Parts: sequence; structure tokens; C-alpha cells
Amino acid sequence: MNLYALLLIIHIVAGTICLLCGALAASFRKRKGAHTVSGEIYHASYVVVFVTAVAMALMKWSELAFLFYIALFSYGLALYGYLARKRLWPNWLQHHIGGMLGSYIGVITAVLVVNGHTVSAETGIPNLLLWFLPTIIGTPIIRMVSARYYRRGR
Repeated sequence: MNLYALLLIIHIVAGTICLLCGALAASFRKRKGAHTVSGEIYHASYVVVFVTAVAMALMKWSELAFLFYIALFSYGLALYGYLARKRLWPNWLQHHIGGMLGSYIGVITAVLVVNGHTVSAETGIPNLLLWFLPTIIGTPIIRMVSARYYRRGR
């Protein structure tokens, strides 16, 4: 097995963990405990996804340059959301929600795009739309969730 294949396997495993833990963190009550633990695992697995994506993109730049930029942007959102909570910025909760859910949109987009041929064949959704559909659906959700917590005074 070559280095690229090993990185790809690690990337897929970490991405799967990221996808599952992100969904769990979003579904748990927002307090210390299950939400925090699944959120920490989400962030740690996202770090692995980011590092492996950058390494694979650099190894096959002509084919995967786009992966470098997507990884940078997506993990940037995860880090932004993570630091908003850790550093308790003013209005940290809105920043946390936007960053974490925005980065989760990146994970969902990656899964859809990588499996695009199968998704398109089964659903009839054009491949290009798979790049934008998670953002089109997810952005209003981020706004609604953020507004809900803002109204609660948190």
C-alpha cells in the first residue's frame, strides 16, 4: 500500500466519524456532556480530514487542487466555530453555530460530491447541483437555529 492509499483510508474513516459525530452533536442537548464530547470528537476528526485532504491534494495537485481549497475553507469554518466557544468571544454562540454547522455543510457536500455518480443515478439530481444543494438547504437552517438561540438570550 502506498502513502496516498493510506492517507485516503484515514481520510475516509475520519470523514465518517466526522459525519456521525457532527449529527450527534447537533442532535444532543446543548450542555456539557454528550454534546461537548461528540463536538470534540467532531473537531478532532475534522483535523484529521483536513490534514489528509491537504496532503493528498499536494501529492496529486493537478487532479486534486480543488480539494486543498475546499479543505482549507471547510476546516476554517470548523476552527472558527470551535474557537468561538473556547475563547468565549462576544456573541460566541452565534459564531459557534455558524462555524460548526457551516463546516458540517462542507462534510455533507464532500460526501455527496464524492458519491455523486451514485447519488445522481438514484435521485436524478444533476452532479453540479450536489455541490450547492447542502449550502442552499443548510444556510437557512443555520439562520433559524442561530435566531432561536439568540431569542433565548444565550
